[in-house]
Amino acid sequence: MPKIDREILRILRYNFKDERLLEMALTHSSLALEAGYSYERLEFLGDAVLELLVSQYLYRKYPQEDEGRLTHRRASIVCEEALSAWVRGEKLQGYIRFGRSEEHSGGREKNSILCDVCESILGAVYLDGGLEAANTMVCRIIAFAEGNFSAQQSKDYKTELQTLLQKDGEVSLEYEVLQTEGPPHDTTFFVQLSIDGKACSKGKGKSKKRAEQEAAKAALENLSKEEK
Repeated sequence: MPKIDREILRILRYNFKDERLLEMALTHSSLALEAGYSYERLEFLGDAVLELLVSQYLYRKYPQEDEGRLTHRRASIVCEEALSAWVRGEKLQGYIRFGRSEEHSGGREKNSILCDVCESILGAVYLDGGLEAANTMVCRIIAFAEGNFSAQQSKDYKTELQTLLQKDGEVSLEYEVLQTEGPPHDTTFFVQLSIDGKACSKGKGKSKKRAEQEAAKAALENLSKEEK
């Protein structure tokens, strides 16, 4: 496993006890065959840690706000645009390890990949240092997002749709990945949205989150047409 550049530890303001975790967090799936690992499992974990800690922060900061408003605020912090912008701001993209094909196709500047790396690094910090260490990193992300991506700026179609439909009572929304296309390092996700068990709309994107947002956007557009 390659030796960690000490500069990234200074940027992250965290010294890993197990630096292999950080190396894994920086390894894109296009290099997985050669390296024997990639960041995808850490990304999965980091996504959950991020949502928990941001939710806790907002719950405490805005005691008078309802679930819908808190969800909207959280979306503006954990969205792809905010997380990828934080990675760029910290100049972390230069430390990501790519296979030759993804490097040549501009992977280092793709928002979806930078967002994934943000979450994978957070997952690595959590495993290495626990929830307190992860929270220190999340607080930096929150401060950046709140200063640059307000809840009004972030268009969260999923929350908008859920709020609209639940005005008259509980509604079940389910997002299902129908298929994926392309290699692991350049996958397109195709998602179907069902409302109360009935297929309503579809969306696609370079990440599952983006595909779900596109499906929700399509559903909102369909509902708008029905009202006219």
